[in-house]
Amino acid sequence: MLLAVLATVIGITLTVVSADKFVDGASALADRLGMSHFLIGLTIVSIGTSAPELLVSAVAAYQGSPGIALGNALGSNITNIALVLGATAVIWPLLVPRPLVVRDLPILLGISTLIALLTLRPDFDRVAGVVLLLILPVLLYRLVKDEAASGESVEIPALSLPMALALTIGGLAVLLGGSRLLVWGATEIALFFGISELVIGLTIVAVGTSLPELAASLASARRGQTDMALGTVIGSNLFNFLGVIGLAAVIRPFAIDPDVLSRDMPWTFGLTLLLFLFARFAAAGTLKRHHGILFLLLYVGYLLHIAATIVPSS
Repeated sequence: MLLAVLATVIGITLTVVSADKFVDGASALADRLGMSHFLIGLTIVSIGTSAPELLVSAVAAYQGSPGIALGNALGSNITNIALVLGATAVIWPLLVPRPLVVRDLPILLGISTLIALLTLRPDFDRVAGVVLLLILPVLLYRLVKDEAASGESVEIPALSLPMALALTIGGLAVLLGGSRLLVWGATEIALFFGISELVIGLTIVAVGTSLPELAASLASARRGQTDMALGTVIGSNLFNFLGVIGLAAVIRPFAIDPDVLSRDMPWTFGLTLLLFLFARFAAAGTLKRHHGILFLLLYVGYLLHIAATIVPSS
């Protein structure tokens, strides 16, 4: 048991750190090869920020642990809204730009509705996975194109070619290794306590892979770029819905756990809808401390809901 916990902690640490280094190296390498900052933002940066969720879920699906894959995606989205935005709003008021209200949040709510409808089916098959993956690049292109039109540019680190190559290849290798270690540790913990892999994916794995979003949101808010904090969460949640779930379903189709339909999907959709309503009707277009406190309380409520519905698997 101790070895599994240690593997999980080390796996989370490796995935979080290596994903950040991979994005730095790949972005610098792409810049040296003449790729535009717009295209770098559309591909490497957009995908790289959700790399922990993506790799962990892909490895989990490949190794026959779909509960961790789906739980990681849904749990990360719940964590991003309730914990990440909640904690950030408690410390700094979050200004909500109008484009997020009229474009980005409705898109996120629409995709959340699509995922909710897909969970009504017996399983996530490859057809559903392909559909989700086909939607992803279209949305990424639109969102990043609008960001480029606003005059904001992607920051590319200045790295030598050898360093860029080392960070890209090394970061990806460590990310894959950390993901495998995390999935193994999480699976062993689930077996030890006799609970489902879904629960582990929704809690330990989801929080661990959401650490980059938490760090990015707090850093952006501290610099006064609170719109970036919201944008980070919205972009990450879109990628989790489409890229993470889609890729996992393509690798290995999986059945929908009844708890997903009765517990986790309502929380995911409900928090997404609540975020939209808060952003749409918040006074002065700002999420304030009381919004953050409510989100944090809801996150605690969700964890208590999970605890109340856990049924030992043995």
